[in-house]
Amino acid sequence: MLIGTILRNKGSEVMTVAPGATVRELLAQLAEHNIGAVVVSADGETIDGIVSERDVVRRLHDQGAAVLDAEVAAIMTAEVRTVGPNANVDELRQIMTTHRFRHMPVVDKGRLVGIVSIGDVVKSAIEELETEKASLVDYLHR
Repeated sequence: MLIGTILRNKGSEVMTVAPGATVRELLAQLAEHNIGAVVVSADGETIDGIVSERDVVRRLHDQGAAVLDAEVAAIMTAEVRTVGPNANVDELRQIMTTHRFRHMPVVDKGRLVGIVSIGDVVKSAIEELETEKASLVDYLHR
């Protein structure tokens, strides 16, 4: 299965936050949309970084509540791995597992077109297995 297939099924809407927004504003967005990570982008199309709930928790532990008024740019991951819509989901699963992250932005021709979570990847694997099972059951009952 391709990443683009996942995006067609889940939608391509990506929540972004400006690098100058506060961590408090970021948390409000995570809570409002019930998501675990947000792409940091000044223009909504290019990627400046990514920030997750884990990033916030780690900084809260290190720096205390003062981090809530810091800019998102101060806690984001600036070197962001991305994937294209034509990439294979199996390869993405391997990358996410090896590098221990849960969200990967999808970029096409230099433009942000979606985001895929580990949950999306697992869901696609389950759907593939269910389809395969149905085909085998159908074959056996012919």
